[in-house]
Amino acid sequence: MASPDKHQTEKNHHFIQAFHHAMDGIIGTIHNEPNMRYHLIFALAALLCGLILQITRMDWLWITLAIFTVILAEFANTIAESLSDLITHGQYDPLAKQVKDVAAGAVVVAALFAVITGLLVFGPRIWSLILN
Repeated sequence: MASPDKHQTEKNHHFIQAFHHAMDGIIGTIHNEPNMRYHLIFALAALLCGLILQITRMDWLWITLAIFTVILAEFANTIAESLSDLITHGQYDPLAKQVKDVAAGAVVVAALFAVITGLLVFGPRIWSLILN
């Protein structure tokens, strides 16, 4: 049962209910986190490059792995930031700072993986287009 103030306090009982909450989380993160929007723009650019350069199935696997790794890292970063702010009530705490810094570092590592993957997949194709 829902609480009187209409905020859910119990587990989801149906897949559709859980799916709606998941979509709220995705849309909310895109709306509230500018870095997630940047990651999505770069992901779209990588997908367009893949289509234009007609990359192989194996290359598509690497590109999609890189894209999803960055997006998942950004979700984890958002979770870490939100929980830290919730626990500390927005006040500075050295452990909360460490949590946020480590989560942000995970995003940087994921983004570095994506850049390296992009260079390995797209670099030779772009280079051959420049030379021809």
